[in-house]
Amino acid sequence: MKNIQRRKFIAGIGSMAALGACNNSIAANGAAVIDARVDAALSFLYENYPGTRDLREKAVGILVMPLITEAGFGFGASYGRGALRVNDATIDYYGAAQASFGLQIGAQQYAHTLFFMTDAALAKFRASSGWVAGADIEYAIPTQGDSISAETTTSLSPVIAVTYAQAGLRAGATLKGTKYSRIIP
Repeated sequence: MKNIQRRKFIAGIGSMAALGACNNSIAANGAAVIDARVDAALSFLYENYPGTRDLREKAVGILVMPLITEAGFGFGASYGRGALRVNDATIDYYGAAQASFGLQIGAQQYAHTLFFMTDAALAKFRASSGWVAGADIEYAIPTQGDSISAETTTSLSPVIAVTYAQAGLRAGATLKGTKYSRIIP
């Protein structure tokens, strides 16, 4: 039994080390770096998945996490920083942290964007001290250029999440949750 616990501990430390080895750092001019990454991520999203422009037009706010780094071997973790934009202006900065456990191995980096489709969903997100992605989110996984639009997802969903620009290799089935917390870059 002690060997199993030791292996889990070592696997967890290894996952954290692998995550730390992936460069997701922000320099001293953190806000400017985050904003530049957000601009680049949104340009990539709208250019490669033009249907998401409809979501942008209908959303009351958009949280862009331009670079999430994830690694796991049994235990896993991910972290990234991004910006919340309302009317194309950054109003807050957020960190996204995720822990996972399950059959998994590998590392990857990706971007994701949350489109807040209602004022109530945006207000709930902003008022929380740490918002956990849950049942209020509809996930849209782009597989081709026009696969995501306001018409292909229900307009009644308070939050629509789009994950894109994946790089790396990671496989497995896990239980995980992402927590978003306001940060000062």
